[in-house]
Amino acid sequence: MEKFEFFNKFSNPVLIVENETFDVKYQNNAFKRAFPDFKTLKTFSHKLSCEICLLDTSNWEAHSPILQAIESNESFITHVSYQYQTNKHRYYDINALKRGRGKYKGKYTIIFFVDVTADVEYQQLLEEKNAVEKKCELLDEDIKSLESIKDKAQTQALKMALINKISNIMNESIDLPAIIVPTLKELSILFNSFRTYYAEYNMKINQFKITQILDEEEKQGMPIMFDSSVMQKISKNEISDMPCLKEYLSAQPFKEAVQRIVFPIYYMKELLGVVVLLSRQHRELREEKDIIENISSQLGTAIVHAKLYKKNLETVKELKKTLKELNETQLQLINSEKMASLGQLIAGVAHEINTPIAAIKANNEIYTKLINKIDDTKLRELFDHINNTDKEAIKKINNLVISLKTFVRLDEAEQQEADINKEMDIILDLIRHETKHGIKVIKNYGKIPMINCYPNMLNQVFMNILVNACQAIENEGTIVITTSFKDGNLVVSIKDDGKGMKDTKKIFDAGYTTKGAGIGTGLGLAISAKIIAKHKGKIDVKSEVEVGSEFIITIPSK
Repeated sequence: MEKFEFFNKFSNPVLIVENETFDVKYQNNAFKRAFPDFKTLKTFSHKLSCEICLLDTSNWEAHSPILQAIESNESFITHVSYQYQTNKHRYYDINALKRGRGKYKGKYTIIFFVDVTADVEYQQLLEEKNAVEKKCELLDEDIKSLESIKDKAQTQALKMALINKISNIMNESIDLPAIIVPTLKELSILFNSFRTYYAEYNMKINQFKITQILDEEEKQGMPIMFDSSVMQKISKNEISDMPCLKEYLSAQPFKEAVQRIVFPIYYMKELLGVVVLLSRQHRELREEKDIIENISSQLGTAIVHAKLYKKNLETVKELKKTLKELNETQLQLINSEKMASLGQLIAGVAHEINTPIAAIKANNEIYTKLINKIDDTKLRELFDHINNTDKEAIKKINNLVISLKTFVRLDEAEQQEADINKEMDIILDLIRHETKHGIKVIKNYGKIPMINCYPNMLNQVFMNILVNACQAIENEGTIVITTSFKDGNLVVSIKDDGKGMKDTKKIFDAGYTTKGAGIGTGLGLAISAKIIAKHKGKIDVKSEVEVGSEFIITIPSK
């Protein structure tokens, strides 16, 4: 309807419904783009939902926010979710107004939609980030708790020098081999054993496997099993001390009987493994039993803590990796939304500009024909000069529109070849308003080949750096742009003689800015660094206060 054509000027979706008949009277262009699957008001309302129902009614359809907006006597604002695919939603703030003039007063409901999906998804990412950080804090507390246990163990009063030495070994490391190997060495010295090892127990197959052995690497990983008498003592957490001809059931017999000491390692009631010592000196275990029991208890605790510590370190590493990925995803989402919004805005502006320019161009061509028919030479020359000036203005506007469209090539998701010198000229045309007052731009373009890249992304990098350079020059100054091709790499240098920076270590961190409050977001260079990394290149910066800054971008050609 022509009387509603005004709403096509709105960038947000607008829906107009007649209150009595529930007929959709108008949809503006933004609404059609946002909801291309719209068929009827009823099916559309079923896809919308909100958390608060404002109407007290048994009619379940009235719980739809759209139907609420029509049936309500008052204008209202609410937040809704729109399900456009299974398990996929977009979020909108809707503002419903009652309008109409004269006898049509209050006849229509005008519903405005504002897309807040990016805000909602950003909040969800922020909540996930906070949850991950909380988990990291809890894991740090667990690690501190383990270190506290280690400190307490170090302060215990030990009966014997050997126990004290082994306790120190266990408490000075949370690495499993670093705990077990020194302990085995001390036990080997104490019992004068020719073979000493630790065998880990596998409850599923009721078998042991040698995991740490002194000076006999060939036996590492060997499965072993003991006779029933030894297994009975192990199950009771008792020491087995007896002479034997076979080390374990499947072993080759010794030429003479040796003393075999087998003591289990438990943590709580869980069997972790056994320590085995073989000695050719036969003696009764008296005081040594107390030592063994003490070492066994401490070793069980140390093994569990070492495994737990290792597991916690792996978990912390994984969580930090996840947190980093979330931060990068958040940054990419912000950049994607910004570029998408910019693209839609520029497309709309280009469309709006092209229409009047086409009319002016047509008139200009008519004037050209009419001017030639003027008899007065001076008057004809005057009008001809004015007409030529208009032609140049139309040409500049057309070039600007083309540059804008080129800059926001949102459909270019794949890599393609581009002339970086021409791309740089496009950016300079777009920021001419920044450089025309007191800033001189020197272009030292080298002879460079076509580069395989994402042109729209690189244009964003060049624009960020050039705009920053313009803002760094307070009155008059110079920006020097140099392009070259060296060793298969594209090298772009953008140098200014602005105020420079004291510290450049954090300038590529998201949220960091050297500009005043409300001027910079701290995202421009962070996004630029991510874009260069996507191209497998690098970006370096040199800066000196009151001298200027230089950004050097290096990108491989393939």
